[in-house]
Amino acid sequence: MLRDRLLDDVRAALGRLGIDPVPAAVVLERPARPEHGDWSTNAALVCSKAVGRNPRELGQSLADELAAAELPHVEGIEIAGPGFVNFRLAPTWLHELLVEIVEAGDDWARPNLGEGATVNVEFVSANPTGPLHAGHGRWAAYGDSLARLLERTGHVAHREFYVNDRGVQIGHYANSLIARRDGTALPEDGYQGQYIIDWAAEMPADADPRAWGLEKAHAEQDASLKAMHVTFDTWSSEAALVASGAMERVLAELRATGAVYEEGGAVWLRTTDHGDDKDRVLIKSDGEPTYLLPDIAYHADKYARGDTLINILGADHHGYVARMRAALIFLGHEADSFQAIIGQNVKLVRDGDEVKLSKRTGTMVELAELVDEVGPDVARFAYLLQSIDTSQVIDIDVLRTQASENPVFYVQYANARIHSIERKAVEVDAPRLALADVDLSGLTHEREIALLKTLSTLPEILEIAVADRAPHKITTWVRELASDFHGFYRDCPVLRSDVDPALAQARRWLTEAARVGLSIGLDLLGVDAPEQM
Repeated sequence: MLRDRLLDDVRAALGRLGIDPVPAAVVLERPARPEHGDWSTNAALVCSKAVGRNPRELGQSLADELAAAELPHVEGIEIAGPGFVNFRLAPTWLHELLVEIVEAGDDWARPNLGEGATVNVEFVSANPTGPLHAGHGRWAAYGDSLARLLERTGHVAHREFYVNDRGVQIGHYANSLIARRDGTALPEDGYQGQYIIDWAAEMPADADPRAWGLEKAHAEQDASLKAMHVTFDTWSSEAALVASGAMERVLAELRATGAVYEEGGAVWLRTTDHGDDKDRVLIKSDGEPTYLLPDIAYHADKYARGDTLINILGADHHGYVARMRAALIFLGHEADSFQAIIGQNVKLVRDGDEVKLSKRTGTMVELAELVDEVGPDVARFAYLLQSIDTSQVIDIDVLRTQASENPVFYVQYANARIHSIERKAVEVDAPRLALADVDLSGLTHEREIALLKTLSTLPEILEIAVADRAPHKITTWVRELASDFHGFYRDCPVLRSDVDPALAQARRWLTEAARVGLSIGLDLLGVDAPEQM
């Protein structure tokens, strides 16, 4: 990558100026304002104090040293602000990038940030008491795309769904199925959805309502997720974990560390030792464990499937994070090996009115229904338009349209247009020359440069997206790439008879580079890249 080579040149120039070792804080970044150039380094600002020189003066010395080196692709070097050194590059660096993209294909932009580190990503984990509603879709799309991001950047991702198949709610669910099957009154805390009526009608008379209901809910949830291209490596049963004695084992480990004490007949965990606002009860005075104890046992078990745990949690779980992290620290795990991402809820709108998402009352849009109505690509893309920590409004009516207002249609249409160019080339018998035989120097139109510059940012976007756990940054990037391609398609004809044949060949390889970029971006989002629409 040119960025890495240019940063190496900066570090070498600093060494020639007597700055050795070069601080790790010296970086190369894109300026916030394009008129400031293509790249900028903070080297003079970082190093000035250590060498006792004015930052701008040091920056000028650095610029002179770099200019004397006659770096490839560098047309100009300027000093800006308090001492930033800005680089202006010739289009040749983008032509070199085009070759790199095309030759690597879908293996382009795979920064090995993880170096094989294993990451357990737990997401959705809805109660097995009914189908998934449309709100769960946000967690499904986000968790799967985060795992894809991790995998592309050199991590080994393990997708996990925690099945809360024990406790009071499971009893309410089973009793609701019995009541609907037998035509008796629903229990006071029963589930009232239409799905309970439908499932009860399917339940055999001799079936165990609890076991049958759990199996039915699991099958429905799994099918809905697979329809969204989401699969899990592990469905982890709370009931099986508890039956294995994991709670008792983890409690013994916590006692051995001195993290547990008894007061008022209850067993407490000293979570305040590690940042929680108060200590937490593990076992109540009646001898029953709280939800926290099996959860701690579950998280301790998850380390067998990942060195780092990432939990994607609902908006009501803020207090949960500190107590779980404290427990895991007591068990000998590093604090940053447990990461919790708190998501915000989705508001679904149809015909201008909000659609409620309550599984208990039955007033909900099932995830399967939404996917059937708008398609998995549209649903996933819509869920990934915004950061997970912001509230989201999804308008079903907009998602059903095939127009520029539908963001995924706009992006997929760019990919279809790329393939239409090559189909047209076959029709008019215009073979594409080998890339090595094509002169790319003619790619200087502002639309061509804009398209290449957006492509050039993908490796950086990947680094930011995985570090920030932010798949929506990929969504933003593919929308920008699609917009640039549509502009290129409009203003830079490829196969038209009045286009110079050499330029036409260069533009065809530029469209191939755009195809590679769209293919990578859409795959990270779990969205198909159709060749025709």
